[in-house]
Formats: sequence, C-alpha cells, structure tokens
Amino acid sequence: MFNALTQPNFPKAALGFEKNSVTAIALQKEGKYGFGIRQAATIELPEHLLVPSFLEKNISNTEEMLVMIDEVITNAGLLKQKRWSVSLPSNSARTAILTLDAEPASKDELSEILDWKAENTFGAPAGEMRISRRKIESDETGRPRYFATAVKLNVIDEFETMFERLGWHAGLILPRALCESNWLMDKRSETDSLLISSQSEGFVALLLRRGEPLVVRSVTCTEDERDDEIYRLLMFYRDRLGNDESSAFLERVLAVGSNFTSARLKEIADEALGKTLRILKPEDIGLTIPSQNINFNDIAAPAGVASLGWN
Repeated sequence: MFNALTQPNFPKAALGFEKNSVTAIALQKEGKYGFGIRQAATIELPEHLLVPSFLEKNISNTEEMLVMIDEVITNAGLLKQKRWSVSLPSNSARTAILTLDAEPASKDELSEILDWKAENTFGAPAGEMRISRRKIESDETGRPRYFATAVKLNVIDEFETMFERLGWHAGLILPRALCESNWLMDKRSETDSLLISSQSEGFVALLLRRGEPLVVRSVTCTEDERDDEIYRLLMFYRDRLGNDESSAFLERVLAVGSNFTSARLKEIADEALGKTLRILKPEDIGLTIPSQNINFNDIAAPAGVASLGWN
C-alpha cells in the first residue's frame, strides 16, 4: 500500500509536521500487533513558520524551523536518532485514485497516461512533482485504478534540505492522512473502514476496503459545514458503495482532529446509515498511550508511519 515518496527505508521513529506544531516520536512493539510509545514530545510552532501548501513555499524560515526541530527531539530524548520517517501536513501533498478507461498496451503508454491523469488531478506538471503510485483493485466495471500521492519538488526539497543539514536520513516522507490510514490497513478485516482526518480548511476522508483505498476525498469546508459534508459522504457510501445487508458494510471510523467528537459522529452516522458506527479509540487500533500529556491527534500520523518500521 505504502510507496514512499523517497527511497523506502522504515525507521521506528518519526517526525510529524502540522501548521501549528511538530511532534517527535519513537515506538516500541507491544504484543503481536500492538505498539507503545517509547519516547515522544510535541511543541507548538510560531505562527506562520509553517504554512502548509501544495503549490507554494511551506517553511518561512529554515533556521527557525531547525531550532524548533532541535527542541522537540531534545524534549523527546531522541537527539541521537539519525533515521526518521516524516508525516507532512495534509495540505502539503495531494492524494487521489486515478481511474483509467482501459489497460494501456505498454509500460510507456501507461506512464504517459498516468502522468496526464496526475497533472489534471493534482493541478501541476508531472515533471514538477514527485509522484508515488500503486495499482489497486479495479472498479466495479473492471477499469484499472491506481492510488497516487504527489508532492511538489520544491516543497519536498524544503524538508529534505533541513534533514540533510542535520545529517539525517528520511526513510519515508508521506502526507498526514496516508500515515494515519496505516492504523486501518488490516487486510484481515472483513468490514469497510473510514478515516476522517481534519485539516485547516475541512478534512480528508479515506475509505478502505480489504486494506486498499476505495474512495479518497479532500473536502474544503468551514467548521459549520463540516457535519453536513460528513453526512453527504456517508450518504454517498450508502447509496453508491455500501450494501447494508452485507457483512462488509462500513463499521469502523477513525477520526483524527480536535474538532471531532465521537458522540456527534455517531449521531451523523445513525442518521445517514441507519446504524451505529464504531468510533475507534487508540487502544482499538493497537496503540497504547501511557500519559494524558500525549494527545492522540498530535501523534496519530507520525506514530502511524513509525509503525511501518516493523513491516
């Protein structure tokens, strides 16, 4: 599922960048499927130091950001860590499912079509993006589908240049929602799962079936419009993708973001689907958080990508 935006290498520690914070975390294995937090810290970033954007410059002052990174890894006790994975803010990268009309006759033709699709979907020339793509299950009519993630080269260069100055190797650099969705990547699950990940102007929704993405939506909306947009998303699932009599019908939701409440999400699901969804807690996805001082919303993405260190 996860194709790296950089050369694959899976450290067991990760940095998570958000508009207002940066988190450093290292995991430890607990049991066969679970994880615990070995070390972690989150610090707030000065306003406007990091402005997540797909097209524009993200980091306004590299020197100041380096100071903040040094502070967070010091607080986490991870100064000696040299190998990291990284979660980028959702707005810094774009993710989509690219659907083709038919299977191309050659690899060259496939590459050309996917580049053209990516340009039209992501809004930038293919030569200016680092694109990761993986073939996934065909749609219901048999058309080929590819799961694609893109980041502008000038944006990824901002982060990689900082890591090079620190003498670090970044094994994986992935957008936040993709890191968070790793907690739902269980091919053993017989039911559909949904990630709802908040971002500065709306949310990203990733619907999963048998450990693969079925629908990816990036929704731009105000906070007042958010509940209505989630309702529309669930109605779309019910009407187009779900069969409420099937044992695989949507059952689990992982919501990441301080503006989501389990009670309200359950109300929206009850109204849209006529059934109660299970709103997952950290312990439900195999993550033990030992301290109340650690906020799941801060660590969900970097912990998700750090967990790949055991793959």
